[in-house]
Amino acid sequence: MTESSTPSRPAAFSYPGHGANARTGVAICHGFTGSPLSVMPWAQHLADLGYAVSVPLLPGHGTDWRELAVTGWKDWYRSYERALLDLAGRTDSCFTAGLSMGGAIALLAASRHQVAGVSVVNPGLSFYDRRVRIIGLLKYFQRTTVPIQEDQPTAAATNDGDYALTPLAAVHELKKLFSSTVRALPRVGAPVQVFKSRTDAVVPPTSLALLRKGLGGNLTEVLDLASSGHVATLDVDAPVIFARSGEFVAAHAHRTSTLETP
Repeated sequence: MTESSTPSRPAAFSYPGHGANARTGVAICHGFTGSPLSVMPWAQHLADLGYAVSVPLLPGHGTDWRELAVTGWKDWYRSYERALLDLAGRTDSCFTAGLSMGGAIALLAASRHQVAGVSVVNPGLSFYDRRVRIIGLLKYFQRTTVPIQEDQPTAAATNDGDYALTPLAAVHELKKLFSSTVRALPRVGAPVQVFKSRTDAVVPPTSLALLRKGLGGNLTEVLDLASSGHVATLDVDAPVIFARSGEFVAAHAHRTSTLETP
């Protein structure tokens, strides 16, 4: 594994492929206000199977809310896309993957590049809070809000940085990312695997409805996670995610990828 800083702090990390699966890559994207720590066990499992894995740290993440407030969704997307393109340069087929907001970014990348497949966990495309409809105006009157909290969370805790507050400017950027991804879904040409927690206080069921409508037949698999909350990659159903995503990658690794620099 290679990292940009010590393992105890949020950092981008990657695993070189090995064995028969070395020429297949998976680029995994973490979620909003999160860090690679939230998907590290998932990445480690795929790396143990021999796949080349890359997990970038998105701008404004892994630090504090003040840095997040001055970044935009295009900064987040481009950071992930650079990691994906770098991985594609070392492999024959590439998959995009992500958790929550990272799922939206992975899907957007798949709409812009020919990838072998997409695997996403609780992908975000919509909001519970109706105030998001006026977030472009509200951010000028209210700088921050408190993060969404799940009742009795069972996911393992991570030290993703200081995000005791959420900047509304970043929420506005998140809304724009979701809108761009929804518009791009019909252009995704790869098979898509979705894991969805039955109880998720962060991403509403409308996100899955948008996926079904936008992806059509390319939405090949929807797997129900009965015992996990939003950050399911660190929760009770994590072994299901690891095993089934590994099977998904193996089943579609024969598909070649065509990724070009924008």
